[in-house]
Amino acid sequence: MNHLKKEISEKIAVLEEERIRYLETAKRAEGEKRYVENELIRLQKEVRILKTELERLKQPPMIIGTVRDLLHNGKVIVRSTTGPDFIVDVSKDVDNSSLKIGGRVSLNKQSLAIMEVLPPSIDPIVSGAEVIEKPSVSYVDIGGLKDELRELREAVEDPLLRPEIYKKVGIEPPKAVLLEGPPGTGKTLMAKAVATQTNATFIRVVGSELVQKYIGEGARLVREMFELAREKSPSIVFIDELDSVGAKRIDMATSGDREVQRTLMQLLAEMDGFNPLGDVKIIGATNRPDILDEALLRPGRFDRIISIPPPDFTARFEIFGIHSKKMNLNRDVSLEELAAVTDGASGADIKAICTEAGMYTIREKRVRVKMVDFRRAVDKVIGNMDYTEKEAGLMFG
Repeated sequence: MNHLKKEISEKIAVLEEERIRYLETAKRAEGEKRYVENELIRLQKEVRILKTELERLKQPPMIIGTVRDLLHNGKVIVRSTTGPDFIVDVSKDVDNSSLKIGGRVSLNKQSLAIMEVLPPSIDPIVSGAEVIEKPSVSYVDIGGLKDELRELREAVEDPLLRPEIYKKVGIEPPKAVLLEGPPGTGKTLMAKAVATQTNATFIRVVGSELVQKYIGEGARLVREMFELAREKSPSIVFIDELDSVGAKRIDMATSGDREVQRTLMQLLAEMDGFNPLGDVKIIGATNRPDILDEALLRPGRFDRIISIPPPDFTARFEIFGIHSKKMNLNRDVSLEELAAVTDGASGADIKAICTEAGMYTIREKRVRVKMVDFRRAVDKVIGNMDYTEKEAGLMFG
């Protein structure tokens, strides 16, 4: 009897272990089932998204058009990029009040119906001309141009910061200022300083960037540049190397010359046309004022012409002081002597002399810049300095 009870107990224990094992297997299978169901739902969603994206990619491309006129019956006259004008319908998803003459729209490829109103186009050359980070140049970084800086500030800075003064006097401030002078005399530096002081939007473009290959492209760039300047006013438009686009017009001209002339005429119209400039000031810079067109130089366009001369002795002394301010100078360095022997040097030349003197110091593994380093640098940059054999020996060890 006891033997039978023992066998039954052992069988019950075995069956209980199998039951527990089957329960664990069932739980594991239930978990796997839920995982597979969730994965199926995820994959079904992904399939729907991919199908939607595939259908979107299969749609025919839109055509970019320009609104030419708005008709009373709700239809619109548009000009497509292919050339001709069309009378088209407007999609129900488009608000008719958002349609403006000259605005950009997208057109259905088959029916040419207006499907969407597009934002105005800004050429990358124009949008990239805006200087996001303000220049770190201030008036104290410019030496020897006090009178020229005063004239520039009167024409550009005061109208932007203190316009009420001109209203009290009863005059209109100058529209544009032309900086002309030899290369390296500080024309661009002055424009940067004014941009920093006024905290205005600074748009810098080189004149050659406005000259394009195809007819009308250069004029379009000029128009968009001034539209951007008006939109982000107060702003300063700085046109460097103005002579590349503002040269005198001639009768015997090639097709390229005529395109440059079209760009110039657009610039003339923007500076003194029907659209007021408002808080937009223009600064031009050139080292060839003799070849500029007379229409640019007349009052009403470039109202004030500021000549930037090469620095004299006092100016060269100030410029040497500015560029050597952070240098570790030896006691024998005489800025007066350097200013005296660099007659005819520009501000850029003086900056190069200071850099070269520092390079000679590094070559000799020193930390203090000596006078002999400056003399060698002057001789290298402008060739106006004679140094003795003893000094040359100090230089090269």
